[in-house]
Parts: sequence; structure tokens; C-alpha cells
Amino acid sequence: MIKVGIVGYGNLGRGVCLAVDKAKDMECVGVFTRRAPESLKLAVDFPVYSIHDLRNFKGEIDVLLLCGGSATDLPNTTAELLKDFNTVDSFDTHAKIPEYFAKLDRVAKENGTLSAISIGWDPGLFSIMRMLLGAVLPDGKDYTFWGKGVSQGHSDAIRRIKGVKNGIQYTIPKDEALESVRSGLNPNLSTREKHLRECFVAVEDGEDKQEIESQIKNMPNYFADYDTIVNFVTDEEVKEMQKKLSHGGFVFRSGKTTEENSHLVEFSLKLDSNPEFTASVLTAYARAVARLKKEGKTGCLTVFDIPLSYLSPNPNEFLREHLL
Repeated sequence: MIKVGIVGYGNLGRGVCLAVDKAKDMECVGVFTRRAPESLKLAVDFPVYSIHDLRNFKGEIDVLLLCGGSATDLPNTTAELLKDFNTVDSFDTHAKIPEYFAKLDRVAKENGTLSAISIGWDPGLFSIMRMLLGAVLPDGKDYTFWGKGVSQGHSDAIRRIKGVKNGIQYTIPKDEALESVRSGLNPNLSTREKHLRECFVAVEDGEDKQEIESQIKNMPNYFADYDTIVNFVTDEEVKEMQKKLSHGGFVFRSGKTTEENSHLVEFSLKLDSNPEFTASVLTAYARAVARLKKEGKTGCLTVFDIPLSYLSPNPNEFLREHLL
């Protein structure tokens, strides 16, 4: 059995609990939280501990699944945890992945541990499709669209702003851009031309809404490069929206094999629950990390470095017979 620990119990942590509970080859040693352990009511019956007790479990956990946000949690905590544990996370600030990778690769190699980063559907599964389709159709263009749906990372970034009580962000593909790709026009699209970001924000009493709107719209790596709409609503309205965290997206590769023959490949996802699906991807890659570490692998890995067969609970003989 692969013994896992779950760090954090927000929407993603809850989804990881559900995914681990379905994995017959995994056992949850515990959920580790910054909140009072007795205050958590888990979706499944796993033990709950304070994050301060985590060090006591060194040597008893094969992989930690980190369920913090990319804005501040993961950049500030993963390296320290990696000194004692193997980890897998869903860090999704695309522009900062090389820097994050380099830092964790150094820490992991110094401490003989293994980390898989940026695991989810984008970055993650969409990254695999961009690489794969680019290799198959080298004479072509990639297009990636997200939504319409709730971005966990962008919503978390909004909630980190001083004076924000609660917030949620929807990523919306622009129809004209999406249709121009599907029609085979091979357009040159800027970041701003592809997506709209719409935010719904509840603020604390007395806060400057104009200043908060400015901070959101000018936030680098999240909103600065997009057309962004900020709506100020009540906390109750945001909580109602948070009951349904759907999302999805598309990866396209448009390319030619000859001047006469063009090809368009589309990979899409439609998700009722963004955190639950992301958690399922994270859990599959936790299995891979445990297997690779058992083989002596250390350092930092991405989806490009991990063989697909390591994600499956089934043996290779089964995969060749039933899936190949």
C-alpha cells in the first residue's frame, strides 16, 4: 500500500480525500491542517492532525499531496516539506514554473527526496497534449482555451488581497477566437484576445473598492494581461457561486503534413468540479512519485518526466492486453 498524507483541506484537499478513498492501493495516514483538527468534518473518515504534528510522521508517509494555493502557500512551504517528505503539488502559475522547479530540484536532490510539480489539467494533462501534438505535427500552431469555469488559482489570488472577504473568478473563452481556431484560420491571437476574466468580490466593511479593483486588474501573472471585469457582491452571493466549481477547456493543434493536407486536433475537458478532477490527477501522480522514489529517483519532475504507466494502478501486462 502507498501511504499518503494530505496537506490542507480546502476544495482541493476535499477532492484529494475523495480520490484517495477510491484508490485501492493507497492508505491515508492523515490530513494535516492549519485549522483546529477537531473543527474539520471530512468527506471521508481519515485521521486529522495539526500541521505542526507533520514532522512526527517522517518515514511513515510515502508521498505528501499538497493542496495549498499557488499564490503564496506552495512557494512558501513546499521546499521546507521536501526536506523530509516526497511531494506532489498543483502549482499553476505558468510563468513561475521554471523558477519553482529549479528551487525544488535543488532541495530534493540535497535531501534525497522526490517532488512532482504543476500536476493537474493545466498545467498537467493539457501540457502533455501540447507537447505530444507539437511532436506529431511540428509544422503547426498550439491554441489553449480555458473555461467557461472557475479558476481555483485566480480565485485564491483574489482572496489574498487585503480587504477582500471572499471572491471567485470565472475564465471565459472569447467565442470569436475559439471559432476562428476551429474553422482552420490559424489566427495569431494575443492573450487578451483569447479570454475574458470575470471576478465576483465581497469586501470587508469600509474597504476601498476602487483600490481593490485596481489591484486585481493589475496583478501580474493573473489578470494584468487580460480584459478583466470586477463585480462587487455580497459574501452570501459568492458562497452561492462556490457551490458549483465547474470548469473545462480545449487544447488545439493545427498543422500541416504537406501543403495540400492540413489537420486539426482537439482535446477537451468539461468538468462538473474543477477541484475534484484536479485532485484525481494529483492522486494518480502521487502513485507515480511513490513508485519512482522506490526505484531511487530524486529531484523534481513534471508531467513530461513521468511515464504514463506509472500513473495506473494496473500492471503493465493488463495495460498491454486491455488498453494498447
